[in-house]
Amino acid sequence: MCGVVGIVGKSAVNQSIYDALTVLQHRGQDAAGIVTIKSNRFRLRKANGLVSQVFDNQHMERLQGHAGIGHVRYPTAGSSSASEAQPFYVNSPYGLTLAHNGNLTNTENIEKELQQRRRHLNTNSDSEILLNILADQLDQLGQCQLKQLGRSQLDKIDIFAAIAAVHQKVTGAYGVVAMVVGHGLLAFRDPYGIRPLCFGERVLEDGSKEYMVASESVALDAVGFEFVRDVEPGEGLYITFDGQLYSQQCAVKPQLAPCIFEFVYFARPDTFMDKVSVYSARVKMGRKLGEKIQSQWSDKDIDVVIPIPETSCDSALEIARVLDKPYRQGFVKNRYVGRTFIMPGQQQREKSIRRKLNTIKSEFKGKNVLLVDDSIVRGTTSQQIIEMAREAGAKNVYLASAAPEVRYPNVYGIDMPTAEELIAHGREVEEIAALIGADGLIFQNLDDLMTAVQEENPQIEQFEASVFSGKYVTGDITTNYLEYLNLQRSDKAKVIQQEQQISA
Repeated sequence: MCGVVGIVGKSAVNQSIYDALTVLQHRGQDAAGIVTIKSNRFRLRKANGLVSQVFDNQHMERLQGHAGIGHVRYPTAGSSSASEAQPFYVNSPYGLTLAHNGNLTNTENIEKELQQRRRHLNTNSDSEILLNILADQLDQLGQCQLKQLGRSQLDKIDIFAAIAAVHQKVTGAYGVVAMVVGHGLLAFRDPYGIRPLCFGERVLEDGSKEYMVASESVALDAVGFEFVRDVEPGEGLYITFDGQLYSQQCAVKPQLAPCIFEFVYFARPDTFMDKVSVYSARVKMGRKLGEKIQSQWSDKDIDVVIPIPETSCDSALEIARVLDKPYRQGFVKNRYVGRTFIMPGQQQREKSIRRKLNTIKSEFKGKNVLLVDDSIVRGTTSQQIIEMAREAGAKNVYLASAAPEVRYPNVYGIDMPTAEELIAHGREVEEIAALIGADGLIFQNLDDLMTAVQEENPQIEQFEASVFSGKYVTGDITTNYLEYLNLQRSDKAKVIQQEQQISA
């Protein structure tokens, strides 16, 4: 999961892109990058680290230009190398740079095709593959159609034709922003809308407009752009550098199926995504789960409801209301430790839990405590937190998950690649409870989770919910592909790749 931003303005955009990326920092903490364009030349800065660590005054001064794109990276592949930080760049045709949120699922076949067309790949990133597919399509247009049409420059028809060709060639999840030298900024979303993308505008005093594209609407809010709408599944946007906006549906059979884990965990609560208030959806998740607890756990004497901060706070407060129990903050979060779920590698995640959270012992001592988390993935975090609650004096520790059991790998950009690393895979609830040391464990029903989001937007008829159901919306995921991911992206594979980077 990553965050992308793109702006075409009338004045310098470097500070606005920087500010927007800081607001999207929750989507990726491994690397950050910004590229701007001035006098038909790209100016690029990217490196490993948080946004505030990657850019200093000298970098910002060099990133001049009225248009640019930015990226924060969360690695789903094993490598955290700075070479795989985005945006990526190729010099042919025209000069093209791209940033991507998501994951492609047919990279092996595409890579062979690109090699046959003599396009060089310098990293293992599927984003670089996506860049080269787009570049190759634009290059073919330049060699063939433009000569036949007697034109020397691309126009919107050519841009949308290239995006349509990309949709035909690649499968998976992607929200993309890119820039073409001498032309403009383009953005597009996969035909299922798995990964989010929206755009906004800012009207200047002279009546002209500036445009912005971002992974979440909150990024628009932060820099003074007014949200216009979500980019539709399969849709392409083209914004010329002189400020003309064009849009076109570029997919054959687009069908909205957003990733439901965005609403559970990844997105900020103040974001609107596919016409859904993330905050309101999480409150409704809490109501649904509270009603299930009320129905199934009438025998448990719960004294207090405590969220595991901070994504679960909105759901936990509603659970407490439904159960008519006190809601308390029992954990203090160290805000200078990143989101542990998206850290690269299990060892790093485990070390971060106790540095991230500390208990307020008075809220646990002698009490039957209901802890609420947004989800349970590997289970090691839950196990440590339950141990902390017991150490703080809790009599009984119950755990409620606002999401269903995560039983299957994710292939669309979330770091859940191997079934063996998922504590719920092949296990019943009682077994999971015993492994994490809970006196009771309850999960949200998948139907209730989907209903909680659909109540905000009834037009969403399906979701990408494969981590819960094992059903992959793109229809191309095979057992062989899952085994390939296991070899490439398991925590063991990440350790090996990190060791190789160090030795290199």
